[in-house]
Amino acid sequence: MSTPRTVLVTGGNRGIGYAIAEELVARGHRVAVTARSGEGPAGSLTVRAEMGNAQSIDAAFSEVEEKLGPIEVLVANAGITKDTLLMRMSEDEFTSVIDTNLVGSFRVVKRALKGFLKQRFGRVVLISSVVALYGSPGQTNYSASKSGLVGFARSLTRELGSRGITANVVAPGFIETDMTAELTEEQQATYLANIPAARFGQASEVAKAVAWLSSDDASYISGAVIPVDGGLGMGH
Repeated sequence: MSTPRTVLVTGGNRGIGYAIAEELVARGHRVAVTARSGEGPAGSLTVRAEMGNAQSIDAAFSEVEEKLGPIEVLVANAGITKDTLLMRMSEDEFTSVIDTNLVGSFRVVKRALKGFLKQRFGRVVLISSVVALYGSPGQTNYSASKSGLVGFARSLTRELGSRGITANVVAPGFIETDMTAELTEEQQATYLANIPAARFGQASEVAKAVAWLSSDDASYISGAVIPVDGGLGMGH
């Protein structure tokens, strides 16, 4: 059993974030989730936060610290998509996705570092995507935001690796969530044809990878990109 930790999962009210929070609760951690609406799983604390607003993030962190203690593990999962081909994409459709997915991760990680440095321990897990390095038509904004997390985690590792802090990236492939449910049967068949595992993944499979990276067993792993994609990206 890994040491029980205080964990914050951003965007933990649905999909992959919800599954991550659920898995960490099941493993005995003290878990809080941020959500704009809705609630995290049973046994977790839900706090409101907007990824585009540093003050809102600061308030959410303070509430978690007050109720559960200093945050030791941060899972930056909150993200949005605004898919369209580049020639039709507005500047706002590009910058708003970058601001939520990449700058939002910067905001939460920066706020978490205060406590990490003081306790000389911290786990940062950034939720990216197979499209970060594989690419996807109609997702120049999303792919750019998600590949940016890789450079972010690796630079952070070089800055803070000697302080007991790790920073890793989990890159899910096509996972059965609300987002894949919206694909047409034809689109689903096309994607499946490219996945060696010949199936979509489960959110619980991503959650287990995150739980492992958050655990004592992964203390010597940092700056890594862990694909959970059935072989689609082959680790790039």
